[in-house]
Amino acid sequence: KLQKIPPRLRNYYKLFPTLAVKAMRQLDLSEFDIILTSSYLHGHQVTKARPGQVIINYCHTPPRYYWSHYDEYRRAPGYGKLNPFIRLLMPLLVPHQRQLDLEAAKQVDVFIANSTETQKRIKKYYSRSSTVIHPPVETSRFTPARKRGDHYVTIGRQLPYKRYDLAVKAATKLNKKLIVFGNGPAHDQLVKLAGPTVEFRTDRFGDASDAEYEKAITTARGFIYPAEEDFGIVSVEALAAGAPVIGLARGGTTDIVTSPDIGTLFQHQTVDDIAKAIKIAEQTRFYPSKLARTAKRFDKGLFLTKIKKVVRDSIS
Repeated sequence: KLQKIPPRLRNYYKLFPTLAVKAMRQLDLSEFDIILTSSYLHGHQVTKARPGQVIINYCHTPPRYYWSHYDEYRRAPGYGKLNPFIRLLMPLLVPHQRQLDLEAAKQVDVFIANSTETQKRIKKYYSRSSTVIHPPVETSRFTPARKRGDHYVTIGRQLPYKRYDLAVKAATKLNKKLIVFGNGPAHDQLVKLAGPTVEFRTDRFGDASDAEYEKAITTARGFIYPAEEDFGIVSVEALAAGAPVIGLARGGTTDIVTSPDIGTLFQHQTVDDIAKAIKIAEQTRFYPSKLARTAKRFDKGLFLTKIKKVVRDSIS
């Protein structure tokens, strides 16, 4: 199975989609009456072994590589020197993978979407209805500091499509302190773009400690998130830490920032739009305790209650 792929190639697992599909479809799940899967790529590729089984899929998104962000990934695959090869390979590989994906979707009895955005994609690509249940977040992990600093925070896997370059450029343009957590292929380029007010707490291959991140976010003036995400757990963590979210008005962020007293949304992924949003946020009075209470909407306990209800309803 996938374990037999040489270790040096495992980071390129997305180049072996057919192997992943085959591995999932060969799983023997005959002893289970209810099969609960979680997927953003191949997790829903399991098959029923006998009549009467029910498959419930918690969908983080229909595979972005095949559907909603195909063109974006083809422009910037994120494989460095292999990018030209991947661009040539995608038009040959993806049509077949889409067919396998649609076959798997037909096996699913109940779809759960992790956000309103994902719900729309499930309807668009699978022609299926779904129930929205937001992902669980450990909101109790954070205690907002009463005294806030003058710095902003951003965090995440540093990939081209996440557009952290815009956050770095906006902070540099406005001469604002920005602490950047995370790593990834785009790290070196981000460092080159950064001005003296931007600080990186990690390198391309490492991660900062949880303690460093928690200290920074619980005292931050705000959290900048330029990516179009399926949901965006880190934005909920920011609210739990008492930091207002400055995020893109698309994707899962719109499920999180639902009013101007908990964050500021910008319409376009541009430096100017982010800079304007930062200025608006700085003119808005935010209450850390209120932001933390807002984050409780996404607490783990509520998630479990909703999931259990879907499971009960599916067998009743």
